[in-house]
Amino acid sequence: MNKTKKTSTGKKILYTIIVLLVGLFAGYKLFSPTSATAKVKNALYRNVTSADGTLLTQNKEHTGTTFKVKDGDLIMDAVVKAQPGDLIQVYPGTYSETVYVDKNDITFQGIIEDGEWPTLDGKTELNDAFLYSGNGIHIEGFKITKYKGNGIMGQAGNNFVIRGNWIVDTGVYGIFPQYGKNGLIEYNTLTGIEDAAIYVGMCDNIDVLHNEVFGNVAGIEFENSRHCLGENNNVYDNAGGILAFITPGLPIKTTYDIIIRNNFVNNNNHVNFAAPGSTVAGIPSGTGILIMAADDVIVEDNIITGNKNVGILITDFDSGGIKASRDPESDPNPDNVTILDNLMARNGADPIGDVKLLMKAQFKEVGPDILSIGKGSGSTILNRDKHITFGLGTFGEPTISTSYNVKTFLLDEPAKHRDITKKQLGEFTYYGVCSGCHAQNQRLIGVPIETIQAIYKDRPEAMVEYINNPKNLREDYPEMPPQNYLSEEAKLAVAEYILSL
Repeated sequence: MNKTKKTSTGKKILYTIIVLLVGLFAGYKLFSPTSATAKVKNALYRNVTSADGTLLTQNKEHTGTTFKVKDGDLIMDAVVKAQPGDLIQVYPGTYSETVYVDKNDITFQGIIEDGEWPTLDGKTELNDAFLYSGNGIHIEGFKITKYKGNGIMGQAGNNFVIRGNWIVDTGVYGIFPQYGKNGLIEYNTLTGIEDAAIYVGMCDNIDVLHNEVFGNVAGIEFENSRHCLGENNNVYDNAGGILAFITPGLPIKTTYDIIIRNNFVNNNNHVNFAAPGSTVAGIPSGTGILIMAADDVIVEDNIITGNKNVGILITDFDSGGIKASRDPESDPNPDNVTILDNLMARNGADPIGDVKLLMKAQFKEVGPDILSIGKGSGSTILNRDKHITFGLGTFGEPTISTSYNVKTFLLDEPAKHRDITKKQLGEFTYYGVCSGCHAQNQRLIGVPIETIQAIYKDRPEAMVEYINNPKNLREDYPEMPPQNYLSEEAKLAVAEYILSL
């Protein structure tokens, strides 16, 4: 063996030891308690189980009645009876239903006994498992599978806690808080989701902690959201790992103040199996972290390895394949992105698309750890020589050395409950329900708003009929689920609001 080969082997061994040591340290943090939990109402509730999953203790303070739901019962029967402050305990069994929650301060506790979970099974027929619009909703300890749309969706509900759930094959989204404020998503496991496993949409003050997401199109998304922390998550084998971006055409026009810290972001090389034409169908397989048009994003202390396209991709609308002209109110450029210390290795082994073309132009066979493409200003990187980079010529030196002064983005006091007036009903229904799938002139999941306006011009009642009983008239779009759980007043109000946009 020659000297060069010995040196190379030595480096590989040293690198393996470093990754193992860092992994052990990060793994300790991944499963350690977080002080942030104390800041959300009901967040101190936590099951303690033995090694075989038997429930040992229940630590939950609540002010109301406890309802016990057993196999063969309906969870919705307990919801109908429940009042704010009540606890609904669901015991092992299979529950094929959609749980609609339009009340405040209701806690759902899945009881896990002898390794058996309470399981919500949509049988590939139902759209949503949990669908809440109330404030102070807490959902913990459920297995959710085979729904067509979402595992857990929040519609304009504040102060939520979604913890310790096992979500498999729930269609478009796994956990999807939409237009909510002050929420905690932690210790969940999600896989098999055809859009985003955890999708934080148009939200503020959200912590996403200690989750395991794998085998999805996108692992964790912060879309049109502000003041969000993604920390201590294990994100692997997705097409794209962690995303912070703006989708044009939505009511909230910005994404900023995002911290992506202390995550494992490894081997996100899964085939992109999103619905053709949807926004996430454009995520290049092999992308660890994607930042598109988002501002004030900090990336620190992550382990980012084995992502075949690129470790961190920073891009604007144009380079990301989105026409900025579709929403002149959204800034198309990523500004003030800060890359601090991260452990990066073996990224860019098989770049695709534009990344591959750029590498060929540079006469390089291996893609970068970090790539910036397109416009943007004010971005910085610490110790740039540690990584293989491309397009970072305008990046300066950071003015900060760490983000750990920010422990959590959760509020010290619960956010105010939203009291929706009759005048606001259409707007809030659109924000909390419709905008998760419909943008003004950009395809998300459903048909763009401008197309809906053309079809139903001056005919809100006809739109209400479709909301109640949708039909799949377009082969290139998935079937819209019925929204007949909404009140007749809300359906007419949102139809009129959409036509007025």
